Amino acid sequence: MQEQKRFTVDVNQFYGTIMRHNPDVTHLINSHPGGVILGLSRKTYGFEDWEQRFNYPDVGYSFIYQEFNSDVLGRNFGLYAHYNFYFLNRLLQFRLGQGIAYNTNPYDKVANFRNNAFGTNLLSSTYLMFNFHKENIVKGVGFKAGVSIIHYSNANVKAPNTSTNTYAFNAGLTYDLDGGKEPDYIKIEQEKITEPIRFNLAFRTGINESDVINSGQFPFYIFSGYADKRLGTLSAIQLGTDVYFSNFLKELITYQSIAFPERNVSPDADYRRVGVFVGHELFFNKTSVITQLGYYVYYPFDFEGRVYNRMGMKRYFNNKVYGVISLKSHGAKAEAVELGVGIRL
Repeated sequence: MQEQKRFTVDVNQFYGTIMRHNPDVTHLINSHPGGVILGLSRKTYGFEDWEQRFNYPDVGYSFIYQEFNSDVLGRNFGLYAHYNFYFLNRLLQFRLGQGIAYNTNPYDKVANFRNNAFGTNLLSSTYLMFNFHKENIVKGVGFKAGVSIIHYSNANVKAPNTSTNTYAFNAGLTYDLDGGKEPDYIKIEQEKITEPIRFNLAFRTGINESDVINSGQFPFYIFSGYADKRLGTLSAIQLGTDVYFSNFLKELITYQSIAFPERNVSPDADYRRVGVFVGHELFFNKTSVITQLGYYVYYPFDFEGRVYNRMGMKRYFNNKVYGVISLKSHGAKAEAVELGVGIRL
């Protein structure tokens, strides 16, 4: 059976509010943002094993225009790659999108000092949609409606970066470019995956800045070693350790030792940290999603607490080598976007 490539488009208008995830964004919550979400999705029918395991999701690209209705925050334009997952006889759709957004009015110490949410024009952005979704009601035209959450942040690449989270209601139309003709889904019994425990070595890097504005952007280096164990076709569990060389902490330690003597910060405090973590990996063909929760066992300088978390995506180039992009944070407080490579032995 030859694979068929079939596409749908959707157009959604949304209207909502900025969530108060941080006390520092309170002054920004004085209007209701709105905008448009456009999507182009390709349907899957089970020609690859992972498509069957995840109930035949869609893969696609989307665009978001968001008007904050605020002279401080300006407007955002975002481009995303997304997955659509289906539940309840394909009447409930969950979309996960990840991409890059452009903000028209970031922080400026003279012209826009109130915008402590966005310190740069370019932002990392993630959005979620939970929608009732009914396709092909009339000649390929369908309807969808539900709620969306849109997140923007530069992940502390440059301060300030309190970020925004928009909670919104959305409604719109879908259209099947083939007029609603639906081929059959392929159903083949899946082979179980069994593997021994594997060991991984990974290196991540990037640049970031502390919350002190204009304190400077510095590179960081993270060396990780961990073991993983496949639990089946969908997931694996992880246990390992991270060693952090975060150079922005050098500047922050010096600054706090001088500016805040009451904190008793030694200018000679070590900027390095060592953490242990447990994690989970969810597999989509050659791509996977990682979530990790860690605790610093070596923590000479107090920065955002001992507990940290990481979320990201891995792309396997072959059975051993992979690339990774991840967000490392402490709760809702982002520390860095990490780019890295690893090897699975």
